[in-house]
Amino acid sequence: MTRLADAHVLVTGGSSGIGLETARQALARGARVSIVARDVGRLTRAREDLERAGGDGTRVAAEPADVTDPARLADALGLLTTQLGPVDVLVTSAGSASPGHFEALATEVFDEQMALDYFGTLHAIRAVVPSMIERRRGHLLLVSSTIGLVGVYGYSAYAPAKFAVRGLAETLRAELKPHGIVVACAYPPDTDTPGLARENEQKPEATARISATVKVRSPAAVAASMVRGIEKDRLVVTADPGTAILARAAGLLGPYLRASFDRHVRKADGSSSGTA
Repeated sequence: MTRLADAHVLVTGGSSGIGLETARQALARGARVSIVARDVGRLTRAREDLERAGGDGTRVAAEPADVTDPARLADALGLLTTQLGPVDVLVTSAGSASPGHFEALATEVFDEQMALDYFGTLHAIRAVVPSMIERRRGHLLLVSSTIGLVGVYGYSAYAPAKFAVRGLAETLRAELKPHGIVVACAYPPDTDTPGLARENEQKPEATARISATVKVRSPAAVAASMVRGIEKDRLVVTADPGTAILARAAGLLGPYLRASFDRHVRKADGSSSGTA
């Protein structure tokens, strides 16, 4: 089992939402916590929030970095390890989604989603794994999404990147296990974060209809499931019953889910035709 007390837990995307809540709950377990994000203002506020929650300068650190820039990210992680010691637990929470119709999305959107959601995860892992291998211990929690288990209408740019995160986790699990490193993957559902608010402004109608069938979870609830998953060395971490079932039976449930999605798409198309 992974012990969080006095462990250095590094969270990318740690300035808000699930990332910040995960950092806060790890801090409450006695961890030393560092956070990385690209927005300096939000990162500063998040660090101050964590310090008020009980962390002082010896237990909380923050460095600005864009996870899509491997050189800058490596520099930031170097500064954080100087302050808090080698990374024991990495949580790759940095990410965002840009929904839209496939044919209407610019090529740049596909590039950006893969750069942030997949390569941003990969760069962080590559920066911390050598030290973990050397010390023969460590824990990686890669944050995918429920959409990393089943493709959803309107997420043709986002879903493949999250599927890639899932594939990376499954591949690294076997490769890094002999070095004493746990590699797990989390699949959060829709979560009440600023990112979801931005998504909702861009969703096609069919996507919004599908999303309306799913209960939105709080960042605190999702973070709690992730922290418990880390402590129990769970390889698959879920925060709601639907995703838990899907993670265990995605292949069997796929046809039924696709049929349900198709019904929502047909309703959306009918609604659009009726208003035209």
